[in-house]
Amino acid sequence: MGGSLAGMLAAHVLAGHADRVTVVERDRFPDGVRARPGVPQGRHPHVLLEGGQVAVESLLPGFLAELRAAGAPRVGMPSDLVLWQKGRWFRRLPATTHIYTGSRAQLEELVRRRVLANPVISVAEGTDVAGLLGDASRVRGVLLRDRSGDARGEQQALEADLVVDASGSGTKAPQWLTAIGAAVPHEETIDTGLAYASRVYRGRDGVLGGDTAGYYVYPSPDQVHAGGALPLEDGSHLVIVSGLRGDEPPTGDDEFVTYAKRLPHPLLHQWLDEAEPLSPAFGYRRTANVRRRYDLPGSGPAGFIATGDALCTFNPIYGQGMAVAAMSAVALRDALADPRRTPTTRSVQRAVLAASRQAWDISAGADRKMPGATGSAVAGGPADRFADWYLQRVQECAPGDPVVGRAFRSVLTLSAPVTALFALPVARAVLFRPPATTPAEPPATREEPGA
Repeated sequence: MGGSLAGMLAAHVLAGHADRVTVVERDRFPDGVRARPGVPQGRHPHVLLEGGQVAVESLLPGFLAELRAAGAPRVGMPSDLVLWQKGRWFRRLPATTHIYTGSRAQLEELVRRRVLANPVISVAEGTDVAGLLGDASRVRGVLLRDRSGDARGEQQALEADLVVDASGSGTKAPQWLTAIGAAVPHEETIDTGLAYASRVYRGRDGVLGGDTAGYYVYPSPDQVHAGGALPLEDGSHLVIVSGLRGDEPPTGDDEFVTYAKRLPHPLLHQWLDEAEPLSPAFGYRRTANVRRRYDLPGSGPAGFIATGDALCTFNPIYGQGMAVAAMSAVALRDALADPRRTPTTRSVQRAVLAASRQAWDISAGADRKMPGATGSAVAGGPADRFADWYLQRVQECAPGDPVVGRAFRSVLTLSAPVTALFALPVARAVLFRPPATTPAEPPATREEPGA
């Protein structure tokens, strides 16, 4: 259920274990690279973190070369970006990780082309899932309805040995499970009320000045406004500004530019004043972290697995969604191919959820400290409070210390476990040295190696 990144990659994995895989998608896929209604965040910035790059490449060998050939910008961190967090500018040291910042539509089109080349996989486009088949013990398929006709028209049953929910954050699976008498999962939520707006611009010289690929200001409890500009595949930049509940960014032309004055430095606002807008501004407000615990005993029947945002949704401001979708597909592949045990619905669901755990800890851990955060998972426990103290020290050291910065970025890009932050060289710097000096103003150029 769902033909976005999570659904396509899950279908690719399942095609190695099934005679037939059907992807049910409510949209009709566009010809070429275009945003579509079924991806509500499609017009907003997306990044493919290093952990996601490794995952996609392992599933679709050669994909990253295709992405580069299509023009997707490969941006080095921190060398190529001007970054601000918690009152400090990051030194532009040599890159220790890279992200891809091209449009979501471009990446999805490349994945879709590769996956649908497999004759085992077919697509039911323009089709709604109207419910599940089965009972409290097992899901046995789905009810479909053609979206091109009467919304109250006849439903068609599609039987299946396994149903995978990749329908995104707006999933209706809990209601459908209730309708067949099955248990629904416990939901963990943290909602800061964050809202953002995005708009495409082109600078006078096509870039943000010199060797700078983009800007980004991260939010924090003391600076709740965030924003930045990231390069797209056509040489333009996608600009985003964000605020919390009650101070949502506007989408009007002049108001969008004016809102950028809320950031702690006029850098972005000054660039917007001179840049050419290429699109309207689009807003987005569904940014809560939501984790559905299908892995717990008694949660969900056999024959049903959730993945992607249908399982675990993150505040999009942290850019984790596409990486986790790919990492979850790798977890699905490995769980199904494990020679040590016969896979069950529960064991596979646990493996898929585990693939999202680090991203959840990062996103939820940051958001629970934001003012006005609400939800069932806001409180945390004693271990969370110690981790918060240590991570605050890491954030203070990362902008200026090469060792701490490398570890910090490897964890945030999901390419190393959280334990990397507690390695002896990192812990020594965090616990026993004051934070290193950082630039007083936005650094205009990269630092040379060894500087």
